[in-house]
Amino acid sequence: MISINSVTVSFTGRDLFNDISFIINPKDRIGLIGKNGVGKSTLLKVIMGVQPIDKGSIAISGGKTIGYLPQEIKVDSDKSIFDEAMTAFQHVLELEQEIEQINTELAERTDYESDAYHKLISDLTEKHERLNVLGSAKAESEVEKVLKGLGFSPDEFEKPINTFSGGWQMRVELAKLLIQQPSLLLLDEPTNHLDIEAILWLEEFFKSYPGALMMISHDRMFLDQVTNRTIEIVFGKIYDYSVPYTKYLTLREERFEQQMATLRNQQKYVAEQEKFIERFRSKATKAKQVQSRIKALEKVDMQQLDELDQSSIQFRFPPAPRSGDVVLKGEQVSKAYEDKEVFKQLDFQLDRGDRVAFVGQNGQGKSTLVKLITDKLEHDGELTIGHNVSVGYYAQVQENTLDLNATVLETIEHAAPEEWNNVSRIRALLGAFLFGPDDIDKRVKVLSGGEKSRLALARLLLKPCNLLILDEPTNHLDIASKEVLKEALLHFNGTLIVVSHDRDFLGDLTTKTYEFANKTIKEHLGDISEFLNKHEVASFRDFEQTGKPKPAKKEQPKEENIKKDKPAQKEDYEAKKQRQRDVRKLQKDVSRIEKKIAEFEENIAKLEEQMHDPSFYSDEAKNKEAMFQHAEFSRQLEEYMAQWEVAHEKLEELENS
Repeated sequence: MISINSVTVSFTGRDLFNDISFIINPKDRIGLIGKNGVGKSTLLKVIMGVQPIDKGSIAISGGKTIGYLPQEIKVDSDKSIFDEAMTAFQHVLELEQEIEQINTELAERTDYESDAYHKLISDLTEKHERLNVLGSAKAESEVEKVLKGLGFSPDEFEKPINTFSGGWQMRVELAKLLIQQPSLLLLDEPTNHLDIEAILWLEEFFKSYPGALMMISHDRMFLDQVTNRTIEIVFGKIYDYSVPYTKYLTLREERFEQQMATLRNQQKYVAEQEKFIERFRSKATKAKQVQSRIKALEKVDMQQLDELDQSSIQFRFPPAPRSGDVVLKGEQVSKAYEDKEVFKQLDFQLDRGDRVAFVGQNGQGKSTLVKLITDKLEHDGELTIGHNVSVGYYAQVQENTLDLNATVLETIEHAAPEEWNNVSRIRALLGAFLFGPDDIDKRVKVLSGGEKSRLALARLLLKPCNLLILDEPTNHLDIASKEVLKEALLHFNGTLIVVSHDRDFLGDLTTKTYEFANKTIKEHLGDISEFLNKHEVASFRDFEQTGKPKPAKKEQPKEENIKKDKPAQKEDYEAKKQRQRDVRKLQKDVSRIEKKIAEFEENIAKLEEQMHDPSFYSDEAKNKEAMFQHAEFSRQLEEYMAQWEVAHEKLEELENS
């Protein structure tokens, strides 16, 4: 249907793709994967024809159409949601005109047995079938069905599209594409702005979609449910597997292991032959055997290994400054937009060290409450931020917080405090987020969604905070980067709020769950797994799909599990023994941390001694490496000092109790 033939695309003298080829068949469901910045979005643009290529060609069968949904879009329209979606049916008129032209041509021709005549008959049949599916009589009902499926309520149909956020405008664009049903749908992270209900509806819709799909997504479950083929981009090459994402991971690992085994066997064979040749090269009686083995070696086609991109972002959040005991408190907090009430009379409190997940269906107020905290939106009731609380905020849409016309380097320089006034240190930070020398002068507006997300994360590290708020932080991030972000959050020692639909990401990350539903919130202790177990659902999707948690079953205690009350004397003895064990553990922790502090102080002193030597600045590469090490050692020293303070404080409390 669509053939990509030896395509090469270059940016700034570097090949983004190098001689790639593959075919998209009529019923393919392709998941396009790879790390942020490898060119996934560019490849979709190349196929769509909006991005030029340097070499190669793209062949599209006659009569085939392509629809494209980019990551980001700005809608300049004052039409209602419904009217904007109805513009998808403009092609119905075009189809009718094309059918009329074919009928006219058929009436004038007499070459009834020719291939060209049969081709016209085939085209006419296909266009009639499409017209039957997308006929004007079905237009309104089709628009209503798709808009509802993507999360719009009927009372929103007549509202102007320009009054909705970018995420909801993207849903309208997706709706128009689904209604048009092009032969090939190119979708760039279509689930980023969808809640679970809309994602599940889209999965079902795609099961009966008549055309082909090619999509970029970092949602493992969505890829597994929808795709039947996985194409990975690595270092300008592609690797094509005829299976969904999870099966692809297994096959890729098995394939690489097989390649390694073949290569090891070949290397062993070559070494043995070379040893024989070297040993008997000068002996006339072995000359024939030597020549035979030399020729055999020339025929060996050494196994080539698939290239694996092992690079990943590396970072830790700075130690959190100590805040007051109460970090955030809401009393009778209510918020409404005109006639729409988002939530009412919320009462909640976050204490120092709390780690909270905000969960629930879209439109229940999760992001609105975040904006009340970060943007200080007007509201009713009292929302109090505690003593010495400094907020770090990662927005759901990076265009709202980044200057699109600034360069990558300028973005960090402008946000950096005075102590960061060092180009080498800033470059080292950007390098840790995979921005190399060729990337730092790029404008933010040309970055991919994943690169913007990495840049926003890098900016978060410039100023220590003790209340970190992340609104859908996994959108646009590749799977490897999500894992690194989660690891960094696990080490963050401040107060944390995470808004997310991603159960894998939330698992073991939080200690409380705030459930948003029916214009209020309900607090649940424990991480997301405990929350789901309490509501007796197998997955996060099950919970968000229904929006109605099931009541927990009460297990009747078994007779053998009922413990008899212990005498008060034994309770005192056990408590004393436990306290002694806790004291010994904390003493070991304090001792271990003190050793680490001494180690890093010694390393920093050695580096600073080198920096005082005038010759230190003559070797730029060595200079940069040392500066990066100094920054990293200093960061780790601060982290261990904060850990020591917490552990020592706990130890004193136990020893004095």
